[in-house]
Amino acid sequence: MEEAPVSQHQQHNHQHQEQHPDGASEGWWDARYRESDRIWSGRANEVLVREASGLTPGRALDLGCGEGADAVWLARQGWRVTGTDISGVALARAAGHAADAGLGDRVDWQRHDLAESFPDGEFDLVSACFLHSYGDFPRERILRTAASAVAPGGILLIAGHAGGPSWDPDAHADIRFPAPDEVLADLELPEGAWEVLVSAEHEQTLTAPDGRPGTRRDNALKLRRLA
Repeated sequence: MEEAPVSQHQQHNHQHQEQHPDGASEGWWDARYRESDRIWSGRANEVLVREASGLTPGRALDLGCGEGADAVWLARQGWRVTGTDISGVALARAAGHAADAGLGDRVDWQRHDLAESFPDGEFDLVSACFLHSYGDFPRERILRTAASAVAPGGILLIAGHAGGPSWDPDAHADIRFPAPDEVLADLELPEGAWEVLVSAEHEQTLTAPDGRPGTRRDNALKLRRLA
């Protein structure tokens, strides 16, 4: 997701604290997006910009694309992008942003509940930035499917939160925030078939809901498929 709250792929500042009885359902996320004309910042995730800059553009898959900031950024760099999200409302909004940027023909928007279906094909870059969600969300299984969609020589980029923000460290205690080595183990990759390029935690500077400065620990795992 882009930078902001927990969703099937967006970024930091998880400020939406109510209970989520529908878990990661399409209806819940559609309603969440209808609450505002813009949920996320509109900026591409910093980790994606940092780790994808300099890669040779090819076919990219953005998992949990939300309102499309990452997918639009990739398209602007020359990638042909498939952006997928559970929310049709988010996808319509993302398509509008791509069209406004003159990049509508470079992004294929697809609605998928990733627990049930997954885009077809192989990709030179598969990005799963902040692919967290509520309820019974099979993140580990989805990321294994994501790895299988990476073409030989391609990149798998997984970014996630390492815990709650400084002003509320116990936020989203019902969501697992694994460390990079745990994400790698959960992928169950065949030995010798992948190269670890980045496995690290980093601190993000954020603004708390009351306007005070805050921080949050995030992490990134970047892998290249060798075979």
